[in-house]
Amino acid sequence: MKIPASMPRLKGFRHPREIIAYAVWVYHRFALSTADVEDLLAERGVIVSRETIRLWVNRFGAHFADCIRRDRPSAADKWHLDEVVIPINGIKYWLWRAVDADGDVLDILVQPRRNAKAATRFLKRLIAQFGAPRVVVTDKLRSYFKPIRDLAPDADHRAHKGPNNRIERSHRPTRKREKIMGRFKSPRQGQRFLATHDQINTIFRPRRYRISTISYRHSRSDAFQLWADYALEMTA
Repeated sequence: MKIPASMPRLKGFRHPREIIAYAVWVYHRFALSTADVEDLLAERGVIVSRETIRLWVNRFGAHFADCIRRDRPSAADKWHLDEVVIPINGIKYWLWRAVDADGDVLDILVQPRRNAKAATRFLKRLIAQFGAPRVVVTDKLRSYFKPIRDLAPDADHRAHKGPNNRIERSHRPTRKREKIMGRFKSPRQGQRFLATHDQINTIFRPRRYRISTISYRHSRSDAFQLWADYALEMTA
């Protein structure tokens, strides 16, 4: 079976944009390597190397993530912030992540530090995109206290000693992909991949336990239509 080419071809690319969009989708939607995607395309009669797939993912993944950010509904004003360590080439880095009350990832930032300066940098990014929050939920890390007090003085800061379950669950896909990829090779690669991966999962992984089967199927159909629309917006 071959994928039909019903969309305009991208200038300078041999394969139709449907194939490129499909490769980017399966790579980020499922826990697959570029070799796995290569096999999926080969079964459909599309012969392409894993290196080409890697180039597609790096080049066009950010496009889809940007489109999703652009069209997403307004974020809830209750934020959950957390940081988790990710080893890169034997050096400890910190992945800072924020999700809203619905569990959708707002932003991520890979940084070498876990101090107040790093927290300030991350919080500034969030406020620039979404405005000041009403509630901020964090762990007991002292680095959060002054940045939140200075940048969001009206926010209700709730620092819990126990797990911040709303955001702890969002770390699991990262760990899974980190294992498949043999860990990230550089902070830049980790930032680029996770910033794209989290946004794509926002529309393709609704909370099934919170919606009916019919609603889930409608949500999935809407996500596929959005993906097709974003594929039409791809530029060479």
